[in-house]
Parts: sequence; structure tokens; C-alpha cells
Amino acid sequence: MKTFTGSAKVAALVLAGMGLLVLAGPLALPDSHRLPSPLTYAAPSIAHPCGTDMNGRDLLLRIMEGGRISLLVGICGAAISLFIGTTYGLIAGSAGRGTDNAMMRLVDVLYSVPRLIFILIFINAFNERLQLAANSQGWEWLVGSSRLVILILSLGVIEWLTMARIVRGQTLTLRERSYVAAARVLGEGYWTILRKHILPNLAGIILVYLTLAIPSVIIDEAFLSFLGLGVQAPQSSWGSLLAEGAASINPLKGAWWMLLFPSLALLSTLLALYSLGDAMRRSLSSKNH
Repeated sequence: MKTFTGSAKVAALVLAGMGLLVLAGPLALPDSHRLPSPLTYAAPSIAHPCGTDMNGRDLLLRIMEGGRISLLVGICGAAISLFIGTTYGLIAGSAGRGTDNAMMRLVDVLYSVPRLIFILIFINAFNERLQLAANSQGWEWLVGSSRLVILILSLGVIEWLTMARIVRGQTLTLRERSYVAAARVLGEGYWTILRKHILPNLAGIILVYLTLAIPSVIIDEAFLSFLGLGVQAPQSSWGSLLAEGAASINPLKGAWWMLLFPSLALLSTLLALYSLGDAMRRSLSSKNH
């Protein structure tokens, strides 16, 4: 951990602060911030530090609540991609040349599919079905969040490809190590070797990838929400707030705070995640050499 610089420590503090802000911040604000203000497009003030939006809603509260959605999508989507990519890469790298070639050709094919088209197909194909199934089971929370659930699943499903390649490459190297050969001689099974000898040695690279996958998923969600294809009202995310902010910038009314503060929240989180991931990558690289 000696390669962890001051910037990485600052990044960790920024992430901790952002997590605390989006989780506990809305609870700390007075109830008056939850009610629409008669002042629409009010500039930042003591009462409303980040101003208000077109409906008089407190922008600081919306940024914190939107951060919950963005971070939820990022963490859950990255976790799904981590599980799929790690499992797929382990099997491809250890199952033999024929299976490996077939599995990696499938990865190449999936890389050629545009992400936006895949997500749109996924949402259109399953959103209504998920709502009907949730209605039949009485799961009201899922009816209102079905699009968000499908968005998380679809982003997780398309983000695993890079992880699969990384794990597969590392597995090809690890399976030739002496301790793996010794495990085979001692009669340990295929899955036991993967679980006890190969997967633990991949923990570092997997953790590094996770810190880099989260911002990637957040960016994808923000882009989709900015285009109106992601999170839908009444829910909001940093991406949808950016879309509202961009729409509020016009020659007649320049509500700059609508664009500035959501951008700062998104940018600071992404930079902190990338900085922490890069520091972990360099730390892991120095240990291997």
C-alpha cells in the first residue's frame, strides 16, 4: 500500500463524504426543503444553497436523492458485471483451448453490439412484463421501480465483457503455477482448484476492476438518463438532473446552478473513483514486480 498517494487518500475521503451526503443528507435537511417553494429558478441562497428548479424544488435535496439512484445503479450494475465476468473468465481460462476459443469469440461478438440498442431492447422487452408480474404478486415497490431494476440488470449484463477478458488472461497464467499443478497431482477437483487456488489470487485485480467498473456504469446511466432513456420521473438521478439543467440554459433564463451543481457532484464522484482505482492498480502492479 506504499504506492497509495495523498491523492488516493483524498479520493477515499471524497467518496466517503459523498456516500454520507446522499444517504444521510436528506434526513438532515428541514422539512421545508421537501415542499416546493413559490420561487422557481431561484438562484443559490442561504435558504437554498444550490438554488431551486423549475417547480420550486430544492436542488440540493434533489442532488442528494439523485445521488442515491446513481450510486445504487453504479454499485449494483458493477457487482452484476463482476460476478458474470469473473465466472465467465475463470471458466474460459481454465477449461481448455477449444472451450476458451469458443467463449472468447462470443465475447468478441457481444463487443460489436451497440450498448444503447441492447439496453433499449432489454427495457422494451421486459419492463411491461416485470410490471405485470410485480402487480400479480402485490409488489408495489417493484411496479414503480421496474425500469430502474431493468436498467441496473442491463448495464450489469453489458459491462462484464472487459472483466471476463482480464480474468481469463490472469487465469491462463495462474493455471500454470506450481501450486496448481500440485493440487492436480493431489487429486483436487476442477472447481476446487478454481475456488481455492486461482480465485483467491485474482482478488486484487477483481477489486481494482470493481472501483473502475462503478464509474463506468454511472456514466452509462447518466448518459441514458440525459437522453431520457434511463431513470424516469418521479425518480431522478444525476443524469436526469443534468438533462433538466441543460434544458434550463437558454437566452431568456440562464439557470446556471441547475447544470453546475449536478455536474460537480457527478464529476467529483467519478474522479474520486478513478483516482482510487488507479492507485489500487499501481499498488497491485508494484507487488507483482
